[in-house]
Amino acid sequence: MPLPPRNVPRTPPFFSSSNPRPPRFHHAFLLLLHHLSRLLPPLAPASSSPPSVMPPRRWKSGDGRRRFLLLLLLCCCLLAFPCHAQLTPTPTTPTISTNATLSHRSSSHSSTSFVGTYGINYGRIADNLPAPTDVVRLLKLAKIRNVKIYDADHRVLDAFRGSNLNLVIAIPNEFLKDMAANPSKAMDWLNENVQPYHPSSRIVGITVGNEVLGGGDAGLAEALVGAVSNVHDALRMLRLDRDIELSTPHSEAVFANSYPPSACVFKDDLMVYLRPLLDFFSKTGAPFYVNAYPFLAYMSDPSHIDINYALFRPNSGIVDPKTNLHYDNMFEAQLDAAYFALEAAGYPGMEVRVAETGWASAGDATEAGANMANAVTYNKNLRKRLFLRKGTPYRPDRVAKAYIFALFNEDLKPGPTTERHYGLFKPDGSVSINIGLKGLLPSSAPPRLPSSSSFFKRVRAWGWIVQYSAALLPCTLIFLALN
Repeated sequence: MPLPPRNVPRTPPFFSSSNPRPPRFHHAFLLLLHHLSRLLPPLAPASSSPPSVMPPRRWKSGDGRRRFLLLLLLCCCLLAFPCHAQLTPTPTTPTISTNATLSHRSSSHSSTSFVGTYGINYGRIADNLPAPTDVVRLLKLAKIRNVKIYDADHRVLDAFRGSNLNLVIAIPNEFLKDMAANPSKAMDWLNENVQPYHPSSRIVGITVGNEVLGGGDAGLAEALVGAVSNVHDALRMLRLDRDIELSTPHSEAVFANSYPPSACVFKDDLMVYLRPLLDFFSKTGAPFYVNAYPFLAYMSDPSHIDINYALFRPNSGIVDPKTNLHYDNMFEAQLDAAYFALEAAGYPGMEVRVAETGWASAGDATEAGANMANAVTYNKNLRKRLFLRKGTPYRPDRVAKAYIFALFNEDLKPGPTTERHYGLFKPDGSVSINIGLKGLLPSSAPPRLPSSSSFFKRVRAWGWIVQYSAALLPCTLIFLALN
């Protein structure tokens, strides 16, 4: 069999792009192996030796310790000097299935209007908030990419230019009747508040009204359907209907009952308004937005609701008697209640997304559970739950997504004390409800110690340096012990 050319190695070189270990460590370990070979006894000759030849060296009775140390040294050398190359797996090229193509031209909104699972509501009913440019900086420090506001303030829209943050703006309730009665009003509003800022401000959605249905204003409820239709027509004429998702958030008041989740249905008297809205959103692919507050449910009935169930803390939970599904937190139960209501109404494929959820850090004496400890627990556990990127017991394939309420404490909000204490941050940009987010100012909370997992991540980042160093130290100590 002919030999390969001299300049072609028979085996891949040990030091290559796939195994870039520096040769200086190679020489060091060869030196150790050389000293090791000198300590080993020579082999006896195959034939009988003449009497003049010295017999081969034998291990003395006291050399058991040396034999053990030599074996340990050899193991350390093999550990630090593996003879196999570390191969980098070749990434596979993802393929796109044509079956995944959506049938509706606007149905891709749900995947582009919300990045990840965590967002926040930026309310501004206050007189002491930081400038919008500072708010953008705060959002980036906190690594929050999805933001929802309750109007279309131009100072905010200007501040979001080039920020790469997803922004959802709103048409307040007071505009709905005019927009429903006159389609030109919808076009005027878009020309004033969307056209000059798109796409630089990354407006990905518009909410039409807020908690309109179930509020007792029949005239406003009637206007909601017409306003949504006219705004959509205006977006289509501006060729923005593919880029901007249209929706409207609902409160829990649209449900006739929500316990157990499988029994949840919409109120009959609201279906005259809900039916055309749900038909429209099912065609555009927009989600059903609901404001879900376990805090409000607990506060309304603290004697019968386990606060641990509301705060994501360990508890026995509930079992839905119809589906036998187990719920260990109220947040998931509220989401599934909305899914059951949509299914009962004939819309089983519609996504449910939380437009608001939160827990007040302070309240009046009559507002049970409103304190800082509970606010920290709920917001921290909710964030962990959302970052799991999983669905609910009834819809495990639908990843839960939510906008937290709220970014700041708003000192001018009317109503009970809780209304002014939902913010994760104080007006000066420092942390109010400490769940691990960074603020504009240092937090008074004690710094967190580095976890063991972060330590091992740093160790793994050193790669071969750690591998050789970890083996070189015991090898050196053993070598010194042998001499």
